[in-house]
Amino acid sequence: MEADKKTTEETVRVVVVEDDRTGLDPETLSRAFLDHVQFSQGKHPDAATVHDRYMALALAVRDRLVQRWMKTSRACLEADPRRVYYLSAEFLLGRTLRNNLQAVGIYDDFRAVLAELGLDLTELLEQEPDAGLGNGGLGRLAACFLDSLATLGYPAHGYGIRYEFGIFEQRMENGWQVERPDEWLRFGNPWEIVRPEYTVSVGFHGHTEEFLDHQGHWRVRWVPGVKVIGVPYDTPIAGFGTQNVNTLRLWRARASEEFDLGFFNQGDYVRAVEEKSVSETISKVLYPSDSTWAGRELRLRQQYFFVACAIADIVRRYLKNHSDFSSFSAKVAIQLNDTHPAIAVAELMRVLMDVHGVSWEPAWETTVAVMGYTNHTLLAEALERWPVHLFERLLPRHLQIIHEINARFLRQVMNRWPNDGARVARMSLIEEGTEKHLRMAHLAVVGSHKINGVAALHSELLKRDVLPDFAELWPERFTNKTNGVTPRRWLLSCNPRLSALITECIGPGWATDLDRLEDFAPFADDATVRQRFAAIKLENKRDLQGWLHEHAGLDVSTDCLFDVQIKRIHEYKRQLLNALHIVAVYLRAKRDRRAMTVPRFFLFGGKAAPAYRAAKLIIRFINAVAEVVNHDHDVDGMKVHFAPNYSVSLAERILPAADLSEQISTAGKEASGTGNMKFALNGALTIGTLDGANVEIREAVGPDNFFLFGLTADEVTAKARGGYRPRDHYESDAELRAVLDLVRTGHFSVGEPGLFHPLVDHLLDHDPYMVLADYRAYVDCQTVVDECWRDPDRWTAMAIRNVARMGRFSSDRTIREYASEIWKTEPVRVG
Repeated sequence: MEADKKTTEETVRVVVVEDDRTGLDPETLSRAFLDHVQFSQGKHPDAATVHDRYMALALAVRDRLVQRWMKTSRACLEADPRRVYYLSAEFLLGRTLRNNLQAVGIYDDFRAVLAELGLDLTELLEQEPDAGLGNGGLGRLAACFLDSLATLGYPAHGYGIRYEFGIFEQRMENGWQVERPDEWLRFGNPWEIVRPEYTVSVGFHGHTEEFLDHQGHWRVRWVPGVKVIGVPYDTPIAGFGTQNVNTLRLWRARASEEFDLGFFNQGDYVRAVEEKSVSETISKVLYPSDSTWAGRELRLRQQYFFVACAIADIVRRYLKNHSDFSSFSAKVAIQLNDTHPAIAVAELMRVLMDVHGVSWEPAWETTVAVMGYTNHTLLAEALERWPVHLFERLLPRHLQIIHEINARFLRQVMNRWPNDGARVARMSLIEEGTEKHLRMAHLAVVGSHKINGVAALHSELLKRDVLPDFAELWPERFTNKTNGVTPRRWLLSCNPRLSALITECIGPGWATDLDRLEDFAPFADDATVRQRFAAIKLENKRDLQGWLHEHAGLDVSTDCLFDVQIKRIHEYKRQLLNALHIVAVYLRAKRDRRAMTVPRFFLFGGKAAPAYRAAKLIIRFINAVAEVVNHDHDVDGMKVHFAPNYSVSLAERILPAADLSEQISTAGKEASGTGNMKFALNGALTIGTLDGANVEIREAVGPDNFFLFGLTADEVTAKARGGYRPRDHYESDAELRAVLDLVRTGHFSVGEPGLFHPLVDHLLDHDPYMVLADYRAYVDCQTVVDECWRDPDRWTAMAIRNVARMGRFSSDRTIREYASEIWKTEPVRVG
């Protein structure tokens, strides 16, 4: 009896402790928060800093995820499904706390709990740094996909690098972009858990040796000259409104020998820690500049490092339940997010053959069956190529494997197309020339069973212009998976006012079934809803107005049309076209103040690659235009601002306030874009070309709700082939001539009159992205925008229709398509 009583007391005691860690009622949440303030942060609640409180809140939320995380792991282990492994050099997560509070369903409860303690949840949310482990759309797409995979219950893991410094912090000095280290880990990361028991040894350099194994089979072993240790850090990825929690595993590089005591005792303190310094550089910085040889080598080291860690981890997990590799392709799906992880094809072959003794044919069949490749670019310079001699020195065994893959593949090509040497040269994995290069996109294509583009137009151009020979050889391998965005972050979280209106009108549930937004479309004809929608947009603009005043000292009227272009700075994205239009509006207003019938606030944001001089000059030009325009009282109806250090959290602040979305890339250059989807989802109208996903967005919202201008992709190609002469547009268009002449005279660079001559000269003499060719169509389309803005009811109705027709652009839809058509996997529900 006493024993039974003791057991019962122990059971009760365990339940209480578990409830404190996992309970969701307000009393338990309050107790959990205060517990972490004291015992995790080591502070009395009265002495705790704002950062202490943020950390305590994050840890309390993480506790509630960990139990679900373990349940998900156990459910997947028991079900043994086909798991998805998403390999990406970038995961642009942004902030996590708000997302996790909403996913678990305790956002409002914690706000109330903290208010009772005299604390403001919003203030704590602002303490979290952006996890800037990405440079733009590629990394943000990966983050959206992780959200959808968890929400839909698919068994998935993300693999990448735990960069010590993320995408650089951008500051403006005298109008120029200046890069500073992004120390996002300065105060620690409450979401990650280090897993030292799963470290991986990664080799570089060295040599290979041929030998006969105990069965008399010819084998090869790689003897690395240098080894680096990969240490995994796991972050839980919570599904919204479900028990499913998936894993993002990021790898940190650590030296195999932390410290050489011999050198230290000899007084050579630098050499004593040299290996540690060199090894840990691998995970130090996202995208080191490739303008130097050392930078290029470091990029290749980074790519192989995280791929090798991922493949080792995937194989380790598979072998928990299986004794051989006969079922590997039925249990593993590896998705390569662009060409950065393409070396995974050769690495998996190496591991299967050299480590586990699988012969070439079954190893190759397995590799192709598990690999899928997502292409994200149509730009030739963005398709990675590595010097063969660098590969030979850094990864000698992998080069051998790639040569063998190429030899077997080219035999297939020659059998299909005899006596076609030009085709063989085009398709080879090795680009011949003065310096031979490995074509990583070709390796990814040859080693994958599916290759997808990320928008309908992109996928067609990929087959027609970028990889036509491969598409002809394997038409069944090529498919399209139009990108999407998670509505949880990009509407429910970042725009709570609009989310509440939508829920009031169509009911709950749309955040996990975005097609239901279609039910919101009829409300475009409801005068009351239009008024409320417009009032919400105004409140969001006031929020941004206040933020701009506080952080930039800029006063902007909310009566202005908020005209926004926020994205990576690149010539093909044509921020310069936008800026030239601003100069045109400025000139018109200077001639006649009545010409400005619509007040506008032009807002830019985005980062240029540190070595991309042309893009940095464009930023300098935009800032110069802003300096002139904002201080000229003749044009009080317009303001210009370049918001520095664009990030996920800044996008969440800007998107709900935007009226006009600038999606003006040269047709045929943008793979998809996802900013276009986020803007429309938040009620901004789009001015854009028929490029990337713009084509499908216009199709979805209807031509009458989209401001279209510019050359098509085919017209761009034809014009380029026909001997495009940009100076013709300058000579035939008086306004364009006046705009460029004003820039050339130094009006926007009085102290340096020749500063922007390179911009003007490049446009007049080259203009590869057809800025001048599209100028007149663009400014004329902006006149149509003005006309529409002057009819507020019409504008608001169009905005509501844009929101309502964004259902197909949910990343949930994209993931379902990947799962059913490429990965062949099913959800695993966690009870």
